[in-house]
Amino acid sequence: MATEPAPTEASPRGGVRVGAILLVVLLALGVVLVDQGTKALALAFLRENVPVPVLGPVAGFQLERNAGAAYSLGAGYTWIFAIVAAAVAVLIVVYTRRIRSLGWAAVFGLLLGGTLGNLGDRLFREPGFGVGHVVDFISIPWLGFVCNAADVAITAAVVVLVVLVVLGRGLDGSRPAERSKAAAAGHEHGEP
Repeated sequence: MATEPAPTEASPRGGVRVGAILLVVLLALGVVLVDQGTKALALAFLRENVPVPVLGPVAGFQLERNAGAAYSLGAGYTWIFAIVAAAVAVLIVVYTRRIRSLGWAAVFGLLLGGTLGNLGDRLFREPGFGVGHVVDFISIPWLGFVCNAADVAITAAVVVLVVLVVLGRGLDGSRPAERSKAAAAGHEHGEP
């Protein structure tokens, strides 16, 4: 009689990895705190649309209120961005249960924190609930845009996501060959 191998942390049948979920929560909370804290400082110390060079043409500060998405696209549809951000946050929370990889936990934590940071602006800043303008203040003149800490976190999440996809890492941390082997072992033991 064949016995089924014990599930491992990297196997899809393994339990929820507490460390991965904890990393998601801590990163998201950290991003929201840094984002909202730096926005409060920007609002207190910067004047709107007045550039403050820090590294010459490379980077500086410039306070802007963004009604749209990246590059101020869709400024008339702020409420749609609020709905989309809320949906993204819910999806991240739902899929967090599947994470067993610290790399994917970093992606989800950074993405959740960045999404919640900008969603908070859309919900609670002027001109009103659901249509608030996002506070941007990190100026990258040579690229022609102004962003905030939430945007930086979202960009970092995308970079880590691309690396994980290129490496073929699944949400459970396994590689394609490991998943194929686990699937084959499952079929040998009569699993669908």
